[in-house]
Amino acid sequence: MTSKLAIALLATFMLSAALCEDAVVSRSGGELRCLCIKTHSTPFHPRVIKELRVIESGPHCANSEIIVKLINGNELCLDPKEEWVQKVVKIFLKRTEKKQS
Repeated sequence: MTSKLAIALLATFMLSAALCEDAVVSRSGGELRCLCIKTHSTPFHPRVIKELRVIESGPHCANSEIIVKLINGNELCLDPKEEWVQKVVKIFLKRTEKKQS
């Protein structure tokens, strides 16, 4: 009886270890890296932006990242240090505030 219990506990431990390992590997493969390899430098009008995401720097990436999805479906990374990008972010935030109120 004790050997069956020991085998059941060992099997439970092995299964939980395997599940935990899969969760860590999938998370590190998808989230813990910079998303922007290079940034778009040519200014464009904020009207063509459908969605804007700001990802702050952290353990996943040393750089702050601004990713925009355009109306045509393309996604671009913008350099947050550029003055025109900062203006675009402000305009987009104002536009979002107007839609919510």
